[in-house]
Amino acid sequence: MGRGFPSLRRAAPRLSLAGQLLTLQLTLIVLVLVVVAWVSVVQADANFRRTEGNRLLSTAESVASQGAVRVGLAQPGRAGILQPSAESARGVSGASYVEIATTEGRVLTAADPRRIGGALELGDPGVLAGRSWIGTLTVGGRASLVAQVPVFDERGELLGVVAVGSHAQSFGERVRTAAPDMLLYVGFASAIGSVGSYLLARRIKKQTLGLEPGEITALVRHREAMLHGITEGVLGLDMRERVTLANDSVRDLLRLPPDAAEKTLTELGVDEVVRDALTGRTNGRDQVVFTRDRVLTLNRMPLVTHGQTVGSVTTMRDLTELAALKHQLETTRNATDTLRAQAHEFSNHLHVIAGLLALHEYPEVSRYVRGISGTHARRTADVRAAVADPSLAALLIAKASLAAEQGAALRVPTRGAALGPLPEALSSDLVTVVGNLVDNALDAVRGGDQEAWVTVELTDDGEEVAVRVRDSGPGVDPTFGEEIFRRGFTTKAESRDSGRGLGLAITRLVCGRRGGGVGVEGAAFVARLPRTAAERPGAERSGAERSGAERSQARRPEAERPEARP
Repeated sequence: MGRGFPSLRRAAPRLSLAGQLLTLQLTLIVLVLVVVAWVSVVQADANFRRTEGNRLLSTAESVASQGAVRVGLAQPGRAGILQPSAESARGVSGASYVEIATTEGRVLTAADPRRIGGALELGDPGVLAGRSWIGTLTVGGRASLVAQVPVFDERGELLGVVAVGSHAQSFGERVRTAAPDMLLYVGFASAIGSVGSYLLARRIKKQTLGLEPGEITALVRHREAMLHGITEGVLGLDMRERVTLANDSVRDLLRLPPDAAEKTLTELGVDEVVRDALTGRTNGRDQVVFTRDRVLTLNRMPLVTHGQTVGSVTTMRDLTELAALKHQLETTRNATDTLRAQAHEFSNHLHVIAGLLALHEYPEVSRYVRGISGTHARRTADVRAAVADPSLAALLIAKASLAAEQGAALRVPTRGAALGPLPEALSSDLVTVVGNLVDNALDAVRGGDQEAWVTVELTDDGEEVAVRVRDSGPGVDPTFGEEIFRRGFTTKAESRDSGRGLGLAITRLVCGRRGGGVGVEGAAFVARLPRTAAERPGAERSGAERSGAERSQARRPEAERPEARP
């Protein structure tokens, strides 16, 4: 059709589910009845041949044993006595015809006068040798069941042949005879099939929520495309905790094999914390769980059928990158707070200096400037004496300024040699761990009545770096246990809905990636960060690590450099 004209060809209407079932059942019924009818006709024909053949054979043997028949065949002049005997036998037996023929095959008697003098068709040449035969022959243009028996005299010489036949119905005639009954059976079966199809279709449509097969197929295809196309993970479970549905995203998030279907969560090795959230043993919206290398948020929806829970569907998202971004934003916020604290501190110092200058207290100005310069230098020197890694040292110096503004003291005691420059990856992880633990400690001592302090102890034995952060606060309630590391837990009521509380969980995640861990001992948190094989002493350092060490050496005070010492 041309553009702008609607198509005149309409799609053929598709049968409904009930119509398809009815058509299918009627087709099956007709096929079954046709096969049954054909089998019945074949069996009836076989029974007819067996029963009627035996009866015809008995009649032929009776005729062949009569003395008049023997005389008529032995004496050609008396052949006239054969016709009455044949007709008498035909009338008594109900056969279609009884024919008597000579050994040469010439018919002497027949129900049809035109057959007299004609040739007798032998079904088997063995009849002339003395054997009886039963079979089907075409006589007078019609198929007949025939029994042929030889006639012998007293000396055993062959005198002739007696043939007794009965016209048989053809296959088509037998089918036409059975057609009325078969049509009755078809009609009765069709009525039963129609009612059964309607009831079955009604039940199926009820179970399929009224959807037709084509709609169900389209729905399944759309569901598959949707499940494998979305970035969120979707996991379906039955009541036995067996996986019934798992899209590509959830296989990647939970490290599930391709053949995860029909297996339980325990068989798949899913972490206990994740398993509790998936099975509903822990409830809540947007549950945050931590695996060895991922931060996941889960939402579980039970599947309820007829008031009974038959399974569940859980959606999950990967928050690892979001948590890392949140940490970066938190770090930026902390840096901003630190700069603000330093700006506030410097502003106070400038106000004091300006006041002293206004009072012409010039010696006091000099003494005050030397004092505040010495305080900042001592704070920096204390940190650099314990930590030589530039990134970590910068973090601790900034945290020390923040603690000073808060009214607390950040202590970094020196135990033996200072913590030297670290590989880039280890330094980054250590900055994350120390920053989170120090922030947590500063929050714990904020607003206390006693003198507040936070101590950061760092040790490196060449195999792993250990971090111990203690504070003057009351410590962690032992009843919380491992909960503080799992769900973004926070004891600050005002922060429950603010998205805080991920610091300790991220700390455990970073330590866990390295094969280490983090724990709590009263008011102290202890974290272990094992070195990788490439990060251990003696391994060849990368260019970035060597550059970091050189920068650290260049930043050391001149008096501390090896070449500057006497």
